[in-house]
Amino acid sequence: MAEECTNILSATKMLEVRFSEVDSMNIVWHGSYALYFEDAREAFGQKYGLGYLDIFGNGYYAPLVDLSFQYKRPIVYGMKPQITVYYRATPAAKIIFDYEIHDSADGSLLATGHSVQVFLDKNYNLVWTNPEFYEQWKQRWKVQ
Repeated sequence: MAEECTNILSATKMLEVRFSEVDSMNIVWHGSYALYFEDAREAFGQKYGLGYLDIFGNGYYAPLVDLSFQYKRPIVYGMKPQITVYYRATPAAKIIFDYEIHDSADGSLLATGHSVQVFLDKNYNLVWTNPEFYEQWKQRWKVQ
């Protein structure tokens, strides 16, 4: 019987909406969400030791192969939302994250999202099994 995931790993980061991120309607441009999700992944990597340099230092790349957003309410200039990223455990050789962006003023849900990263070796070949360092990372954080 497979061991059940015993840990929910997450990281939260405050965002500050910059003028350059909004469109003519004063609403955050859709392309900025990808950057917000990137900021969340970097915060997660720093907190748990699974940053891009950690992955690269172990001989791999981890490109995004799936990225989606669901907009619930507009984010506008001047807001200070917070983004939380959640690691989703999987036995596959993938890193899967879910995201929530909330308005820090009232806690309302502004957006959700999802991303999937795979592993490539240094020759850009897809890696079909979990790299050893990633298996060790999963064991360390009890997210098998």
